[in-house]
Amino acid sequence: MGDRLIFTLASASPRRRELLGRLGLTPDRIIAADLDEAPRPGESPEKLAVRLAEDKARAVAARLAAEGAAPGFILAADTVVACGSRVLPKAETEAEARRCLALLSGRRHRVLTGLALIRPDGALRSRLGRSTVTFKRLSAEETAWYLASGEWQGKAGGYAIQGRAEALVRALSGSHSNVVGLPLHETWQLLNGNGLALAAPPA
Repeated sequence: MGDRLIFTLASASPRRRELLGRLGLTPDRIIAADLDEAPRPGESPEKLAVRLAEDKARAVAARLAAEGAAPGFILAADTVVACGSRVLPKAETEAEARRCLALLSGRRHRVLTGLALIRPDGALRSRLGRSTVTFKRLSAEETAWYLASGEWQGKAGGYAIQGRAEALVRALSGSHSNVVGLPLHETWQLLNGNGLALAAPPA
């Protein structure tokens, strides 16, 4: 590939930076894109996750272009939690997190992470990570125990599986890293398939 190209992560999430580190990849730049993440009328959760990732990648590319910076590779991701066709919010208040947990209690839900990569030539490629998570039926005490942790703040669906919430998960089908916020298998395939060669696939 000649000289190494700059790699930008279009996310301020420390969890995504940590997961990228498992692939041996450290972003040269971290630039978060602030977008309206509301679903469009009739938009499925799957299409929402991919669209938001693509919109974030484009927004960061436009910002770099306006600054006259070399674009290099730009990777963006967006994680959506869906119960049926309903997209759960990123909980900002305890009441909102409580409503999410009440909806998820004793039920299966989908966690969908859209990935978007803009290559140095401007081409955009995307993928979708999918996982199914089943929560145990939550008692009032368990709900209060989790809410007291504060881990739900800003998290899609009102929980973070990498913390206390994993004790509440009865079953998980698919990628654990996807539920955390970056599906490593899909990320590795996307990067390797578009010119950002990594040494080996994730274990």
